[in-house]
Amino acid sequence: MLRIAIIGYGTAGQAAAIALGRTGQYAIEVFEQTVTAGPIGAGLLLQPTGLLALKRFGLLDQALQLGAPISRLHGCNARGRRVMNMHYAAWKAEAFGLGMQRHALFTMLHAALPAGVSLRTGIHVIGIDTATGIIRDEAELAYGPFDLIIVADGSRSRLRTQVFGETCAQPYPWGAWWCLTHATDWPCHDSLEQRYRLAREMVGVLPVGHAPGQTRADDQLCIYWSVRADDIPQDRTLHDIAIKIESLWPEAAEHLRQQDPAALTHATYRAIRFSPWVKQRAIWIGDAAHGMSPQLGQGANLALLDALALADAIQQQAKLTEALLHYERTRRAHTRWYSWGSHWLTPLFQSEHDSMARLRDMLFEPMSRLPVIKQISLKLLTGSMGL
Repeated sequence: MLRIAIIGYGTAGQAAAIALGRTGQYAIEVFEQTVTAGPIGAGLLLQPTGLLALKRFGLLDQALQLGAPISRLHGCNARGRRVMNMHYAAWKAEAFGLGMQRHALFTMLHAALPAGVSLRTGIHVIGIDTATGIIRDEAELAYGPFDLIIVADGSRSRLRTQVFGETCAQPYPWGAWWCLTHATDWPCHDSLEQRYRLAREMVGVLPVGHAPGQTRADDQLCIYWSVRADDIPQDRTLHDIAIKIESLWPEAAEHLRQQDPAALTHATYRAIRFSPWVKQRAIWIGDAAHGMSPQLGQGANLALLDALALADAIQQQAKLTEALLHYERTRRAHTRWYSWGSHWLTPLFQSEHDSMARLRDMLFEPMSRLPVIKQISLKLLTGSMGL
């Protein structure tokens, strides 16, 4: 029986534990550094590919009960000119995205964790030996040996830095504030709405449904404000953000003013590029392997697909080494499109290139109606490019 360690209990780690644990063929231990495992962040957008992954997990119906169906992505600049208007139905008539609270997705995946999987919290893994499969924590305690170590500790992965160095992770200059607010009276209940001030500032509002144990009356919105990371004081409040976005999006600012004080999450992002993802007995998945800007809304979706593809490869290939190489080939064929898209599209929406942003405002929406560009854009949006 293969002995497998999973480091990190975010979406990628949870999904890998479920996909592998359900077979009952492996001894699986999950290592999570926080004492009480839980999600980080406010909301996310599950694309059609992520929804298909949840269907394989048997969790789609539950997700649909909790989340908010999204029919389009729509954005305007500060003058009200439409920059983006992408409808899922233009890709497939029945297609849609699903806005979800991160807490809801985490809770749903956690409840699906197979009984045979051991979840060890409060263990901060600081080192791995990829040759022997030994794991060491900050107290210098050793665990293992494991036949396979799945590293799913996110875009800030210390274990990636330990093995591959710091050059494979490049921080983005732009970050964002995120919060959850009540969805009451917000008119765009099935649309991800964005407003842009050139490429220097962006505000987005995404319906994300409700948490487990709540009802549709408790539905919420995820609101994010994207600006340069070094321009954001760490003591920012909801009222501060309302003042800042007033001239860009008065309706969103007024909505924030009507809210009770809400917890704010400050996020920064990294572009992760390194090869290979496999090193002897270790493999990196999710954001630890291919983290990128959130512009394409693909992080959780790619993590879910990674977990299923890895479980499939291990089940189908006779040797573990062959399985890991097969996994990397198939997943790179998909994720490379999103690394490429993130690299080229992010400067159009998060940068100080004002002339580029003005060209975007004039050309992005009309060009996206051209048949070839429309199909490429829709495939990128839905997560289906390269599958």
